Amino acid sequence: MADLIDGKALAAEVTGKVSQHAADLIASGTTPGLAVVIVGEDPASQVYVASKSKRAKECGFHSVQHTLAEETSEDELVALVEALNADPAIHGILVQLPLPGHIDSGTIIQTIAPEKDVDGFHFINVGKLGTGELDTAFVPCTPAGAMLMLERVRGRDLSGLNAVVVGRSNIVGKPMANLLLAANATVTIAHSRTADLPALARTADILVAAVGRPEMIKGDWVKPGATVIDVGINRVPAPERGEGKSRLVGDVAFDEAAAIAGAITPVPGGVGPMTIAMLMANTLVSACRAAGRQPPAL
Repeated sequence: MADLIDGKALAAEVTGKVSQHAADLIASGTTPGLAVVIVGEDPASQVYVASKSKRAKECGFHSVQHTLAEETSEDELVALVEALNADPAIHGILVQLPLPGHIDSGTIIQTIAPEKDVDGFHFINVGKLGTGELDTAFVPCTPAGAMLMLERVRGRDLSGLNAVVVGRSNIVGKPMANLLLAANATVTIAHSRTADLPALARTADILVAAVGRPEMIKGDWVKPGATVIDVGINRVPAPERGEGKSRLVGDVAFDEAAAIAGAITPVPGGVGPMTIAMLMANTLVSACRAAGRQPPAL
């Protein structure tokens, strides 16, 4: 049976360190500030935003939430982001996605000042990550958290290891591949058009699942002893729990994969908690840079 990589425990460790460093920064006169913007009433987004704001307050941050009506115009949202860019009390700006259909997400993301882009989606930060400038880039929170989990199992230097990333999104798949390359892994990005995906997955010492399809990756896709990072969070019906009930599963068929892998992240309780922890870490880093201090290693 594979070792479980406990995202809750690691996230608590990261946020504990963030809180300690934030207290030192506050004592020197700079309070890390995070602004979260949500447009509309999407229930899942409401839950995510509330948890991010709560965690920021627990870390001692100055936490601001802007909740805007569904009919808010793109120009109004751009104006808010520009005001937050200019606010010296705010070091991190997060606009919760998805946005309503009449607002172009790309326009909004590129309006955020790169030095406050703690989600790591601005072209400047994407470019820095792609060219290996990790010391000055903001890395998207989910792949950053996944790498920290991977470090606990495989160490920081992944030389000689084959990594397969299943999924090519800008939010997870592509940045994850760049982080693995920076750690010296040999990386393949696979996706829905990949020929014989199960055979390719079986070559992976490190298998990252980020496709958004429940339990797509089966146990016989996993190389014995591989490290499996399951980024997927999917809600599926669970009639065994009662009528109308559901449960969360990853992109990996967990029980099958856990019987073969060397280490695996669970869903829930794996990569998910790490995403919010790394958002706090990125905000702390931004505040340190703004104060002219060396960001801590977490």
